[in-house]
Amino acid sequence: MPIRATLRLYLQDDDCFEADATVVAVRDGAIAFDRSCFYPGGGGQPPDAGEARLEDGVTIAIASASADGDGVIWHACEPAAQHDMVGQRASLCIDAARRRALSRYHTVLHVLNTIALRDHGGLITGAQIGVDYSRIDFKIEDFSAALASTLEAKANAVLAANHAISARYVPEEEFRERGDLLRTLEVAPPVVDGRVRVVAIEGFDAQACGGTHAHSTAELGALSIYRTENKGRINKRLYVRLDPPEGAMR
Repeated sequence: MPIRATLRLYLQDDDCFEADATVVAVRDGAIAFDRSCFYPGGGGQPPDAGEARLEDGVTIAIASASADGDGVIWHACEPAAQHDMVGQRASLCIDAARRRALSRYHTVLHVLNTIALRDHGGLITGAQIGVDYSRIDFKIEDFSAALASTLEAKANAVLAANHAISARYVPEEEFRERGDLLRTLEVAPPVVDGRVRVVAIEGFDAQACGGTHAHSTAELGALSIYRTENKGRINKRLYVRLDPPEGAMR
């Protein structure tokens, strides 16, 4: 019997760190729930980690999560899940500090890719988001240390402006007609029920994205581009770090 697609709670609330759910299937030691707050990875953002506390008292560590082609999120468990868990209620809890860090870095890469495209014609060719630093690759002409400094300064001006961040959905047809919503050359955004999720930084940018983000650019802190690499003639890799926002605990 086919399993229904998992209800993805993180799409409704980037700060959904806990949720109640029901085990609907076990496969190869991994669990599928009817609903989940775990981000399954994608767009350069790694999957969430955390734990599930089952109603029989068993607590299982969830090392990662991934989505299959039918939209079911499978939670990789340690130790492996057992088939007699199907039907049990569970309390899900993700690593909130890790999620917040990943959300901050995901958001700042939106700012950086917007400036690179708008002002310098640079399209993303790859990204990898982490909790301590992240990297982003651009196809961009005439890259230099001076351009890296310009990108950094422009990005920090946006971060300091305290732009609110929100998400909405547009019909797939509208997305196909709006080239401005697509930022990557190689990875298409997820289409769910004929709709594409768009993340907007108010007064600055909107782009298709299925990941998690901060609520405001003021939550991000200050950006530094601390290293660059050549990844081919016109492909450049930028490594970035974020300092905590002023007043935040370090």
